[in-house]
Amino acid sequence: MHFWTSRAAIVLSLLASPAAAEEARHGFAVLGALKYPAGFAHFDYVDPAAPKGGSVTLWFEGSFDSLNPFVLRGVPAAGSNPFLPGGSLLTFESLMAGADDEPDSYYGLVAESVELPADRRSITFALRPQARFHDGSAIRAEDVAFSFDTLKREGYPIYRVLLQDVLEAQVQPGNRVRFVFREGAQLRDLPGNVATLPILSKTWHSKHPFAAASLDAPLASGAYRVAKVQAGRSIEYERVRDHWARDLPVSRGRQNFDRIRYDYFRDRDIGLEALFAGKLDFREEFTARDWATKYDVPAVRQGHVKRETLPDETPSGTQAWLFNTRRAKFADRRVRQALGLVFDFEWTNRTLFYGLYKRSRSVFENSELAASGPPEPAELALLAPFRDSLPPEALERPYLPSATDGSGELRAQVRAATQLLAEAGWTIRNGKLRNRADEPFEIEFLSDLKGFERIVLPYTRNLERLGIAARFRLVETAQYQNRIKSFDFDIITQRFGGSLTPGVALRDRWAGAAADIEGSSNYAGLKNPAVDALIERLIAAGNRTDLKAAARALDRAVMWQHVMVPQWYKGSHSIAYWDIFGRPASKPKYALGFIDTWWIDRAKAAGMASHR
Repeated sequence: MHFWTSRAAIVLSLLASPAAAEEARHGFAVLGALKYPAGFAHFDYVDPAAPKGGSVTLWFEGSFDSLNPFVLRGVPAAGSNPFLPGGSLLTFESLMAGADDEPDSYYGLVAESVELPADRRSITFALRPQARFHDGSAIRAEDVAFSFDTLKREGYPIYRVLLQDVLEAQVQPGNRVRFVFREGAQLRDLPGNVATLPILSKTWHSKHPFAAASLDAPLASGAYRVAKVQAGRSIEYERVRDHWARDLPVSRGRQNFDRIRYDYFRDRDIGLEALFAGKLDFREEFTARDWATKYDVPAVRQGHVKRETLPDETPSGTQAWLFNTRRAKFADRRVRQALGLVFDFEWTNRTLFYGLYKRSRSVFENSELAASGPPEPAELALLAPFRDSLPPEALERPYLPSATDGSGELRAQVRAATQLLAEAGWTIRNGKLRNRADEPFEIEFLSDLKGFERIVLPYTRNLERLGIAARFRLVETAQYQNRIKSFDFDIITQRFGGSLTPGVALRDRWAGAAADIEGSSNYAGLKNPAVDALIERLIAAGNRTDLKAAARALDRAVMWQHVMVPQWYKGSHSIAYWDIFGRPASKPKYALGFIDTWWIDRAKAAGMASHR
């Protein structure tokens, strides 16, 4: 598990329990105790005797033009992109590794031990002498310090947000590195933010510009290295057989495939056909229609391709259409509310999704952090000082999106939306919704996913009933990434993964300071003092009770701004795979487990060879 995993939604947060004096430890946890003691053998959710070997071929949609996942330029390849939903870095290691059966505990990887003083103003890591880059050179404290300095200065904007309160990385004798935190900073997240940074080679980057988008793989230290690249078409990783960390407790039973390949396809349908044809080995299905209608094929009926639905106990986060409030037509909250009224989720779920989804209504969906019912006293205490900058509803009731009977009849919603638009200065003239300057209301839904067109089109027809000219614009992946990085869009679909202990990453997602930073995740351009303050209260929370109160208050503050039209979530993993795999007896509580803990069962694979 790394700094960028889907469970942590780009960031992991760590906090050591109070200690009377600084002492070396094997790990530390957020808001609780470590599950695994010093000297533990392996994580409970792995099979330590899992065989190594074999190859797995996976799919990805779109294209790529870079193997540098740390900068804005280019579109990084699958397996090397931590900023995709569920993204990962197969090739890089960090100082600490997370456990997928605990909410927020982390254990030594490159770091042999960690020291966190009682005042928590710094954290010190002692590096393992056997830790190596793929060229055999030792990972030194100088590399860790270089990684921190470089990522904070030149890396993706999220790094600047996460590391803004880390003053410096000090190289100490004995291959140790000490991070010093800014006085007055919120300390809960900072130890974890530095513990889970990818480690770059200072020597390698002295000859290779860090900021370049390139198809040359940077020197790394992980369990896999890049083996073969066909630009835009496929990328293949090979397991490092003599990897320096292979016998560590955090590694046993994991990273079992010898080769992992990602093939790229134009769209999901072609990728699905490749699975049935035996060209792919595994697929997690995210399209409800496909899951309900497209798996009645010989390979499935004959049992060669297995289908399963596994529980997903991680928070679902947020998936929504986000309004770009930097654009004048979306600046008025009443306009955004009106547009949300005419998305008919119930009809969409019944007609297009076969009833498989639930409606999202929270930025912390599918978790105890989601607001529900009237605000409790602790939430009201946080919200009340910002009464003037919040919609009154935020202090009265939970956000609930507009609901229908699923028949497709929206007369009441259209009437209410028309009234809100009129109050905001938009009226229908000559059959089109126009503002006081006689400008027509037009909307472009920007996407690089062709499958979303069938979902957007019914919504655009409902918007047309308001006099709005709405259209779906499909662009290729590189153009899409460039446009969203520069906030050149009207509306986009975005999914933010959930975290069991959300923290500093919320600044990048919702805080006003991030709204004007190109490449930030504040796509909506939200700027609200209450939201900013509540993010800081959440980051500062020192126990679960305070964390829940701050998260629920923040949830109300964000959702009642109507900067998004919430979409849907499922709370489970729908997977299909050729019957060639073995896997541990139990799935990790907070992760799917594939690719991390499964392996190739040679007997099964041999039996399937004639069917593919």
